[in-house]
Amino acid sequence: MACPPDGSALPPSVPDPAGVPGVDVDEVTDAVLTASRLLVAVSARSIAAVGEDVTLPQFRMLVVLAGRGPQRAGELAESLDVHPSTATRMADRLVVAGLILRVGNPRNRREVIVELTGPGRRLVDEVTARRRAEIATIVARLAPDVRGSLVGALRAFADAGGEPAAISGRDASALGWT
Repeated sequence: MACPPDGSALPPSVPDPAGVPGVDVDEVTDAVLTASRLLVAVSARSIAAVGEDVTLPQFRMLVVLAGRGPQRAGELAESLDVHPSTATRMADRLVVAGLILRVGNPRNRREVIVELTGPGRRLVDEVTARRRAEIATIVARLAPDVRGSLVGALRAFADAGGEPAAISGRDASALGWT
């Protein structure tokens, strides 16, 4: 049986919203891990297809900037849930690649603002469009009733994890990692 980070034991099964006993937590966890492996592969292929030398964590930084706009360096590290020095190293590489800029904050000279460049925005849009197309191809292979169940399950999963919902398929940055 899997244990959460706080060490408490998980129940062997959880009831679904209708009150019927659900599937074992370990079975769901295994299914999510398998699906996440597929989604990471789709993301990696989408980034590789555009020919940029950008890692998944760096791409996530670009997506956060695309979705939230320019941010103070410390806020960006917090948004990414990484140590500020890690965010700085990622940003260094993205500045060299011309995908982000660092500019001094005109209101506070001790702060640095990180913002997306035009090429950075185009990269986010292109990678996200490729990822969306590949995911749509996979989803189209599912039976319609399975698709309907998947929407509810994935929304509940994202909500339980605190992930904001994508607002529109037309806004590529809404479908990235924020």
